[in-house]
Amino acid sequence: MPRYRPLLRTPEFTPLFLSSAAHTAASTVGGLALGTLVYRATDSPLLSAMSMFGPSLAQVLGATLLLSGSDRLPPRATLAGISLGFAVTTVVLAAPGLPVFGVLAVVLLQGLIASLGGGVRWGLLNEILTKDGYLPGRSLFNILHGLMQITGYAAGGVLVAALSAPRTLLLAALLYAVAAAVARLGLTARPPRAAGRPSAAATRRTNAVLWSSRPRRLTYLGLWLPNGLVVGCEALFVPYAPGAAGTLFACAALGMLVGDVTIGRLVPAAARTRLATPLLLLLAAPYALFALHPALPLAAACAALASVGFGASLVQQERLMALTPPELSGHALGLHSSGMLTMQGVGAALAGTAAQLTSPATAMTAMALASVAVTLALHCAGRAGERLTARTGPVG
Repeated sequence: MPRYRPLLRTPEFTPLFLSSAAHTAASTVGGLALGTLVYRATDSPLLSAMSMFGPSLAQVLGATLLLSGSDRLPPRATLAGISLGFAVTTVVLAAPGLPVFGVLAVVLLQGLIASLGGGVRWGLLNEILTKDGYLPGRSLFNILHGLMQITGYAAGGVLVAALSAPRTLLLAALLYAVAAAVARLGLTARPPRAAGRPSAAATRRTNAVLWSSRPRRLTYLGLWLPNGLVVGCEALFVPYAPGAAGTLFACAALGMLVGDVTIGRLVPAAARTRLATPLLLLLAAPYALFALHPALPLAAACAALASVGFGASLVQQERLMALTPPELSGHALGLHSSGMLTMQGVGAALAGTAAQLTSPATAMTAMALASVAVTLALHCAGRAGERLTARTGPVG
């Protein structure tokens, strides 16, 4: 059973952990404030969802052009620069009178800045820890993410009500600046993991190598599609319950925390490999009940139960690392992160459009059923691949 305490004694783990905590808290508080601000100004579920999850759509551009930098840029400077870029752009979002199209433009710029973050952060984590330490380390980061979301959404709701959305955005900018300072002062100036300059051509070549393996392709699709469709459900919390969206987000984060602790700390390795599909089904199924327009307590319970299923990502990431050469680990994890966030943006756009045409509750149910269907299709494809490999031997 993995233990977390030794991780905190590993050099560089703690500053990376604390910098990520501040960055996550900032994105949580700022995202809720921005979504609330846009919904109040436009009364549009689509625009509210896009303001909160729109940065994810720019990840596809980053994954196409910038991802080679995950292994070819110095981690400390890159992580500090990303948080500092978010601090500056969040100050811009807090400016009075910024039109909605300006908000969306800044949000997409943030997504482009963030596209390097996943690969650099998780590649550095993989470098800092031993091979057996990556899963408990990533589990601890996911637990941190859940705690910061619970705290951030709860505090964000209070701050928006007490101070106003623009002032809450300024507090988020300050937290981003703290994250940049911790990364710059706490991390070691490590060299890049791979030689060569970052370029779009290098990004495309490595993406092609990673995508050439059928088991890796199915793992990536399992990490991206079910998750993204369910995040579409979460993107509609503000229009579903405008006065209690912070509660729904906090309960969802609590469920994610429970799932990460259970999978990362309590479930033996032999049992973990069989849990990806059941957890992905759990991730979606409770949102099907939203067609019945459940009251807030039941809706919050459904959100918490569903988010336990996010623990599937730990199982899938462990498989991805087993299928990937070490020198490509940062790029591989960056492609996972960028693809996941892109699909979350797509899911938010689809859910917002469906809610615009029907209702938030109906759209959430439709996204949940789509996620269930995709999960079952990927499971069948994986089983078919295993049978083919058993008959003919490994294929690319």
